[in-house]
Amino acid sequence: MIDGFISTYKRLLQNTNYKHHRYIYKEFNTDNRLTGLIGPRGTGKTTLLLQYINEKIENKDDCIYVSIDHIYFSKNNLLEFINELYDDYGVRYFFFDEIHKYPNWNQELKNAYDSYPDIKIVFSGSSSIDLIKGTYDLSRRGVLYRIGGLSFREYLLFNNILDAKVVTLGQILDERGKIEEEISNVKRIKGYFKDYLGTGYYPFYLEDKNTYNQKILRIIEKTIFEDISNFYNLKTENLSNFKRILSYLATIPPGELNINSISKNIGLDNKTIQNYLNILKETGMIELLGENRAGSNLLKQTEKIYLDNQDLYNAIIEEIGYESKIGTIREIFFIKMIKNSGHKIYYNKTGDFEVEGTIYEIGGKNKKLKQIKEKLGNAYLVKDDILVGSRYEIPLYLFGFLY
Repeated sequence: MIDGFISTYKRLLQNTNYKHHRYIYKEFNTDNRLTGLIGPRGTGKTTLLLQYINEKIENKDDCIYVSIDHIYFSKNNLLEFINELYDDYGVRYFFFDEIHKYPNWNQELKNAYDSYPDIKIVFSGSSSIDLIKGTYDLSRRGVLYRIGGLSFREYLLFNNILDAKVVTLGQILDERGKIEEEISNVKRIKGYFKDYLGTGYYPFYLEDKNTYNQKILRIIEKTIFEDISNFYNLKTENLSNFKRILSYLATIPPGELNINSISKNIGLDNKTIQNYLNILKETGMIELLGENRAGSNLLKQTEKIYLDNQDLYNAIIEEIGYESKIGTIREIFFIKMIKNSGHKIYYNKTGDFEVEGTIYEIGGKNKKLKQIKEKLGNAYLVKDDILVGSRYEIPLYLFGFLY
C-alpha cells in the first residue's frame, strides 16, 4: 500500500507544471518543522503544495505527499504511516493534504513532531476554524499560512494578459497615477475586470468555464455536508438549513439583512441563526462585518452580512433563478481584496466601509460624492467602470492588485 502512495505522489508531481504561482507562494516555506496551509475549499492549496515540492525540495525521494481523505486512513494510524515511511523509505518531508479529515489529527501531529525531531510536516485543510482551534497545542511549534481566492491581478497573470506587481493600499491612495497609467493601457482591461467578477475567483475556472458554477455549488455541498457535518455537533436534518440561509442571503441586499429577518424567513430562532452564521463564516461561506468599535460581540455589532466572494454569490443567484445585483458584487469584491491582502475592514455608516481609518464608498461611474462630502480628505469614492480616478475617486479594479 505504501508503494501505491509513492506512485500516486510521483504521478501528481509529474502533472503539476503550472508556470504561475499564487500570491502567498513567495513567502510560503518549510523552515519550521511544522507548517500549515489553510483556506476555503477550491482556493488552490493542493496545487501550491505540489508546486513547492517540485521546485523547492531537491530530493523528491525524501518527501511524500498524501491526501488524508484516502480510504487507507479510515482504518490505519497516521503515526504508524509516518514511522514506516521514515524507517523503510527514508522520508523526512511529510505533506498531508486535507488533514482535517483525520480524527484526532492534532494529537497525532504533535506526537510525530515530538517523536521525530529530524522530520518536517506540512499540512493543509479547508476548514479554517477547526484548524485554528486544533493548532492550539501546536501554535508554539508551527506556522500557519492562509490562502484566499484569486485577486484580479492573479487573474490577469494566470490568463497571460498582464504580469503586474502587487501594490499596497498606501500606493493606491497616494501614487495611483503611475499604477493607473500602466494598467489602463492594457487593451480591454474593463472587459477583463467584468469577466473576472463573474468567473475568476476560484483557480479551477481555468480548467473549464462551462462547469465553473457547478463546481462552486459542489463546494457548497461539501462544505455543508462534509465539513460542517463532521466538525459541528448538528443533526443531519438541520444541515439543509445552511443552504436555505445562503440562498436567502443571496436575494437580499446586505444592508437590509439582520438576524431577525433571516430567522423569520428560515423559521429558526435568533440564537440558532446566530450560531449558523458563525459556522458559515468559520467555514469560508460568508463574511460578517461590524462597525469599528471595541468590546462588542461580533454578531451583535454586525451591520452587514455578505456571501464570501462574488463568484459564490453569482453561482447561488444563478441556481435559484434570481437576478444578480452589481452593487452587491462590487462590495463583495472590495471586501475580499481588502481582507485577503491582510487588512481589517469594517462597516461604516458614513460610507460603505472603513479600512485603517479611511472611509470608502463603493458605486458605479455615476456615483456622486454627496454621501462622503463631509469626510473628504479621509474618505474616497470607489467607482466601477472608470479607468482613471481623480483626487477623491479611485477605480474599483485597482483594489484587485493588493495581492
